Amino acid sequence: MNEPSEGIAGPVDERERIRELDVLRGVALFGVLLSNLVGFAGAGVLATSAQLGALSTASVDGAAHFGVLWLVGDKANTMFATLFGLGFYLQMKRGEGRPGFELRYARRLTWLLVFGWLNATLLWIWDILNLYALAGFFLLAMRRWRTRTLLIFGILAALYSDKAQQWIDGSIGLFADTSPLFSESAALARQHVVLGGDYPSIVATFWQWTWGEWFMGGLIVAWLVYALGRFALGACIGRSGILEDVKGHLPLLRRIAWLALPAGLAAALVVRLLGEGLWDPFGNPDFSSNLGEALRSPAALLLAAGYSAAIVVLLHRKWGSRLFGIFAPVGQMALTNYLVQGFLYGFVMFGIGPGLGLAGRIGTSLVIAICVAFFAFQILFSRWWLARFRFGPMEWLWRSLTYGERPAFRRDRTVAPAPA
Repeated sequence: MNEPSEGIAGPVDERERIRELDVLRGVALFGVLLSNLVGFAGAGVLATSAQLGALSTASVDGAAHFGVLWLVGDKANTMFATLFGLGFYLQMKRGEGRPGFELRYARRLTWLLVFGWLNATLLWIWDILNLYALAGFFLLAMRRWRTRTLLIFGILAALYSDKAQQWIDGSIGLFADTSPLFSESAALARQHVVLGGDYPSIVATFWQWTWGEWFMGGLIVAWLVYALGRFALGACIGRSGILEDVKGHLPLLRRIAWLALPAGLAAALVVRLLGEGLWDPFGNPDFSSNLGEALRSPAALLLAAGYSAAIVVLLHRKWGSRLFGIFAPVGQMALTNYLVQGFLYGFVMFGIGPGLGLAGRIGTSLVIAICVAFFAFQILFSRWWLARFRFGPMEWLWRSLTYGERPAFRRDRTVAPAPA
């Protein structure tokens, strides 16, 4: 195998790209899209339970919502964060020892932080790029840790969650209670603003929410630890040698898939049943719900590992390569595609200009249909774009800002693009 790519942290020569990573990023991005829009349209955010229950699709929306949380929720962002951390680690491995490496790396992360905060402030309240940038700085400081130390830290940090922080905070009272932000009255107030078509009011409303939830409520701490744990695990994968010889590690990946996939599906199902009060084996609803929340991160890690291993194994079969290979172009320009997804959220939910203004009027089943259609467009567009340009527009901008020079953008027609 060629020298590992640096992932979406920066463009590399196409002969150096690792196809498996591009495919996994593309798959993870579809899950991120699905999870984000389902959550954004859900009760307590821009709608109430009564509004969603009154929809004509309500009879199937409940099952669809359960399915998304079971199969996708937490797993997609686990895959995306782990791959992001892996990409950063590979970039550090390539740059270590080169003059100005740390400065360039810090500059790359700083611009990612800028992109993230602009996205969170102007468009998408739950942006994760800002967190990934901060986690990247920590990973830079941790890069010389022993693999065993990094692995232990990664597992412990990855098991941390917003619910764990809320439980701890209940004892020490460090952060403010964020539950009022998800009350029906708060959801209706936000719904009124986003349907009003006044963009400055939307920005102000969501910034107030960000301030209350992320800073006063301390959620930024929980999600930073959550992301950093996955970054550390990604770095451990990079050190394992799997990427240098994927074919040679297929037997190991096959065993991981056979074990982690069914175990992860079962564990994630138990988490959803306990968390939603559909199963109370202890005769204590509060205990069962809290247990479900405690098992959420372990189940997500297990199932994400199963998904990833299975996809990599299948990519080395002819039919699997055809099935999953279509995700590679999306993953190759993952930064661009992630940011563009935020415009879809606003278009579907907000009443600005041509926006559909569906806040409070769209259920999970229709959200899934929209996400599938939009992601199909992203697959086609990414393939079309990369046939003409060397990398995505945001990837090009990121590189230009990082290195202070504008690399060649258009593709040399004499060089064929990497196969999808």
